[in-house]
Amino acid sequence: MKTVIGILIPFLGTGIGSLMVFFMKNKFNEKLKKMLLGIASGVMIAASVWSLLIPAVNMAEEQGKISWIPAVVGFVFGVFFLLIIDKIAFFLENNKTNKNKFSKVSMLVFAVTLHNIPEGMAVGVAFAGALSNNMEITIASAFSLAIGIAIQNFPEGAIISMPLKSEGMSKLKSFIYGVLSGIVEPIFAFATILLTNMVVPLLPYLLAFAAGAMIYVVVNELIPESQEGKLAFLGTIGVTFGFLLMMVLDITLG
Repeated sequence: MKTVIGILIPFLGTGIGSLMVFFMKNKFNEKLKKMLLGIASGVMIAASVWSLLIPAVNMAEEQGKISWIPAVVGFVFGVFFLLIIDKIAFFLENNKTNKNKFSKVSMLVFAVTLHNIPEGMAVGVAFAGALSNNMEITIASAFSLAIGIAIQNFPEGAIISMPLKSEGMSKLKSFIYGVLSGIVEPIFAFATILLTNMVVPLLPYLLAFAAGAMIYVVVNELIPESQEGKLAFLGTIGVTFGFLLMMVLDITLG
């Protein structure tokens, strides 16, 4: 039961973020947006280090491998996986046959949904490691990662539902689309856990893969957007707060 709850926590974060469409004006407050993007970035950076890369290194060492190799290999594959996904999204967005009234926002939903896949896998991998009684990953640390991803999913849900509303879609439909963008997370988390016996030997690589994917999203999308135009300092403050929050969660619960 704890595992089911933990897997659904990130999805809950997306849902709560999407709910903001009912309470905010058509335009997302720029100050709030920058702060939330910064917090999401800080949370993901800290989670990548404490919840994913450090356990990956320690696990590889326990398995008798050269400790840093799985971390490096997995991280690189995670970055390139998201790079390919972005290229596919860019192609679809610029393909004339795909143009429609909501093309730009549709691509945003598509991109965020795809980016949620490795995050779901990360949670699944963490709980799979905890269920296999791996000393490097406890149920508490898996919950810590799930909470961290939920925190960064909050602005994602809002950033999807709000533009949909501003493009003319109803608040209810905008909310539903925002929520659905996060449904892949529990699906891939459950799938990863069902494959626990296959996953355990590959845990160091998979944890690092998730870290690489998350860092890619931070560097390529969240931080640049939080630093655009005026009030960039709010994004920086958000990164600091998010990083420290996730670090404390990891150390306390891990």
